[in-house]
Amino acid sequence: MTPIPIDDPGDPRLDAYTRMRERDLVGREGRFIAEGEVVLRVLLSGRARFRVESVLLSPERLPGLAPALAGLDAPVYLASRAVMGAVAGFPIHRGVLALGLRGAEPSPDALVPPGPALLVGLVGLANHDNVGGIFRNAAAFGADAVLLDAETCDPLYRKAIRVSAGTSLTVPFARLPTGDALLDLCTRQALTPLALSPRGEAITTLPPLPRALLLLGTEGPGLPEALMARARRVAIPMAPGVDSLNVAVAGAVALHRLGGGRLAEA
Repeated sequence: MTPIPIDDPGDPRLDAYTRMRERDLVGREGRFIAEGEVVLRVLLSGRARFRVESVLLSPERLPGLAPALAGLDAPVYLASRAVMGAVAGFPIHRGVLALGLRGAEPSPDALVPPGPALLVGLVGLANHDNVGGIFRNAAAFGADAVLLDAETCDPLYRKAIRVSAGTSLTVPFARLPTGDALLDLCTRQALTPLALSPRGEAITTLPPLPRALLLLGTEGPGLPEALMARARRVAIPMAPGVDSLNVAVAGAVALHRLGGGRLAEA
């Protein structure tokens, strides 16, 4: 790995990093932007299922990251933070960016293991902070994969990756067209669909479920009624006068309950 200094924001080698804020939502021809040291280290660790196309660092960040970058078969560009900010369109305070390659997305059914299984299904989640937080929870509590409907935002959006602490690069995920398609997958794969709802049975009283998919909906409206009618409704017991949690927090509580046996065995 021989770093390549760049001092011109117009250098064509940095084209994929330009106007990150404006372009991030519409995709980058099968690429994504990773930001910050924590995320870059995950991307380089071998645990991520994505390849690195290039890395862009401010020079002062190179010494600390050089061991992780050793052996990387991709260019490492060095540019001042002023140049990085001019390229990105806003100040890059961390001085660490990378370009990843998405590759082919796996089949949803292929992500369901044959034995004990715990998956998360996201329906209509448009908030990148919540999606990133849910991926972090899925990693922490041993979920096998996350499945997303078409309305749920991209877990490889820059902010979602950052909030997930890089776990959206390691937890397998795939997309289905609708919430109904998620439930059809449950039927095919003998998964018990669980829908979080204030009107469900207490999740603390559930018997062990060897194969389950936890459905999480957007805050406010929650999961569609027609979807919950096809699932087993479960609720998180709360103090009187409180009936809801942030969806990422609710997902963490539910996953800890459902995946507790896995954690004890690890």
